[in-house]
Amino acid sequence: MNRVAAYIDGFNLYFGLKQARYKRYYWLDVAALARSLLKPGQHLVATHYFTARIRDNGHNTADQKRQHIYLEALALHGVQCQFGHYLEKTRHCRACHATWPDYEEKMTDVNIAIQLLSDAFDDAFDTALVVSGDSDLTTPIRRVRERFPTKRVIVAFPPHRHSKALKQSAHGHLAISENKLRASQLPEHLTKPDGYVLTRPASWR
Repeated sequence: MNRVAAYIDGFNLYFGLKQARYKRYYWLDVAALARSLLKPGQHLVATHYFTARIRDNGHNTADQKRQHIYLEALALHGVQCQFGHYLEKTRHCRACHATWPDYEEKMTDVNIAIQLLSDAFDDAFDTALVVSGDSDLTTPIRRVRERFPTKRVIVAFPPHRHSKALKQSAHGHLAISENKLRASQLPEHLTKPDGYVLTRPASWR
C-alpha cells in the first residue's frame, strides 16, 4: 500500500477559496479532502496543516474566534497543525504620507519545506501531496526528488492558485474542484473530549 502524507498550505488554500467566493467551503475537512484525491492503492498516513494564528488588531475578535474554532475542529479530525507568525510592517501612503501598521504572514513555506524534507528522510511517506500554489515550495520539492528518487511529489492547486514552476518540479499536478470541496466539509457540530461543542460559524454557511 502506497503511503501518502498531505501538506496543506493554509493561507494559499484560504485565499484561493476567498478569491473564488467559496466562503461556504471554509469549514473544510482538509484530511477528507486529501483522502478524496488519493488513487487506488494509496492511503493517507498524515495530514499537516500550516498557518499562523491571527494577531489581535483591536478589530478582528470575530475572525480570531472563527479561526480558533476551525483549528480545534481540524485537530479533532487528526490534522497536525503547525504555526508560523505575523510580522508587523509599516505601510505608507505615497499620496498623503500617512502610515499605519500592517501584518505579513511568515514561516509557512519554511515550515512546509522542513516537514516535507524531514518526513522524506524519516521515510514517513511514499507520496507527498502538497496542497499549494506557492512557487517558493519549488526548491524543497526538487530536493526531495533529487535525494529520494523512489518517492513521488504531487501538487494539488487550490481554486485560483497556479504555479508553472510547481508543475514542473513535481511528478504530477491537479486542480482541486468545487465538487471535492463540497464533499469534504466538516460536520456542522463536533464534540470535544471535554464535552464542549464546536459549531460551524454561521457566516461560513
